[in-house]
Amino acid sequence: MPLVTSTEMFRKAYEGGYAIGAFNVNNMEIIQGITEAAREEKAPLILQVSAGARKYAKHVYLMKLIEAAIIDTDLPIVMHLDHGDSFETCKSCVDGGFTSVMFDGSKYPFDENVRLTKQVVDYAHDKGVVVEGELGRLAGVEDEVKVRAEDSSYTRPDEVQEFVERTGVDSLAIAIGTSHGAFKFKGEPKLRFDILEEVGKRLPGFPIVLHGASSVIPEFVDMINRYGGQMPGAQGVPEDMLRKAASMAVCKINIDSDLRLAMTGSIRKHFAENPGDFDPRKYLSPARDAIRELVRHKLIHVLGCNNKI
Repeated sequence: MPLVTSTEMFRKAYEGGYAIGAFNVNNMEIIQGITEAAREEKAPLILQVSAGARKYAKHVYLMKLIEAAIIDTDLPIVMHLDHGDSFETCKSCVDGGFTSVMFDGSKYPFDENVRLTKQVVDYAHDKGVVVEGELGRLAGVEDEVKVRAEDSSYTRPDEVQEFVERTGVDSLAIAIGTSHGAFKFKGEPKLRFDILEEVGKRLPGFPIVLHGASSVIPEFVDMINRYGGQMPGAQGVPEDMLRKAASMAVCKINIDSDLRLAMTGSIRKHFAENPGDFDPRKYLSPARDAIRELVRHKLIHVLGCNNKI
């Protein structure tokens, strides 16, 4: 099965009241853990690559690893660029075999965001590639994306229809209170479901995306802290809130920090219990298993996209 676009995935997700998991990948073990979980749960999948991942692992290695995952699992998989910051980056990924790209123009004024996003859309659509745009700014840090809390902003529902019509994007990432990283809230977690509901009314049937949606699973945070980490106060998005969003207009939920926490916690635990170990297979195998079980949990209990293929 070749790589697919998200068009049919999102149509089914919107109609079915669930969301597709978009998991960030950086290496072989992460890809294996995610795709093994999706195969077990019969779930469609988006594997997304950030600028940082392309720099770390190289474009060609990530392409070949994902191609191997498709051969191994026969899953419908979208290969997506996460947070493309320029036309050139998006073009490189389109030309290099990605089936979906995101252009993040959220830092620009509205009209400039429209102009730059449309430039990406025009090029990508001509090659059969779908495009995700963004309105509103999420706080936090993820690879090259760094936004201070005071510079973040909620999406304005009165702008979404004009943005979609003028750019031609295929999906839209909005800001309703999530944030990048493992420290998302100070105090009680809260998402602006009123904004999401209004966006859904203005864009009926249109797929909405949530970034910064890791739940920061306490089990893995505790594991990291127990074995020498320093993550006091880490707090993610409650899973019941994400499930509610998935039952509304949200068709794609991005998950990155949870994968990092699962992998890091597992590796820290392994070395604490096996301090003399120097075989990467010994500590990366349980890390891969931790990712697989985390993703299985997300597919079933958060996204609701298990048994959808």
